Amino acid sequence: MKTQVDLNSDMGENFGPWRIGDGVDELIMPLISSANIATGFHAGDPVIMQRMVELAEQYKVGIGAHPGFNDLVGFGRRHLNAGPSELVSEFVYQMGALREFCRLHGTVLRHVKPHGALYMHAARDETLARALVTALQRLQPDLLLYCMGQSSIHRIAMELGQPTVREFYADRDYDLSGSIVFTRKVSALDPQAVAAKVMRACRDGVVLTVEGESVPIDFDSVCIHSDTPGALALVQATREVLFENGITVARPVA
Repeated sequence: MKTQVDLNSDMGENFGPWRIGDGVDELIMPLISSANIATGFHAGDPVIMQRMVELAEQYKVGIGAHPGFNDLVGFGRRHLNAGPSELVSEFVYQMGALREFCRLHGTVLRHVKPHGALYMHAARDETLARALVTALQRLQPDLLLYCMGQSSIHRIAMELGQPTVREFYADRDYDLSGSIVFTRKVSALDPQAVAAKVMRACRDGVVLTVEGESVPIDFDSVCIHSDTPGALALVQATREVLFENGITVARPVA
């Protein structure tokens, strides 16, 4: 039974006047402990990034960069054929942009979490995973890397000494490998069912797969995407069930 978990959400995933999801970032921010802020390539822009950092600092939420494929049209959920060198350059560029907004507000970048298709690519491709982690080792070897426990990038980060935060996805399905089932579009979910799924994972360390079997899962942080329909209700129900069961919500430390 876990006594403490991080609760994270992908934030700032709008662009100019266009809005993704329910547009409830400002209501979700006070309820989470870590925010993964879009850095302009899959979503987000300088004004939105600045506002998200300001909000995160106001509510003492851990700030993380959320770099993705250079794919505004596909919201970073399409795989792009690019080599490791190009992807690392784009990854570093996006991190640097958010780090400057953190400096502007007198705070620090605490973690990084690849977005969407880039996240899944790094989870499976050892060459890219090693290149990304090597770059992090040179830039900030104490920066927390959010990833799935069952992934190449987690294994390589452990090998090279980069601290990780293993995620549990409350609003995504799992398969028998212990990996999430990647999807480009998610339907509305029952908040109580999502909260029960999180509680079972915290209490019993298992998750039900799409194949109908339960598999073991270990994690440090629970993720709920802000663009999932009804995201605010999902976060509220999850936080409530954690509180009712004596589980503290707090951001991780390296």
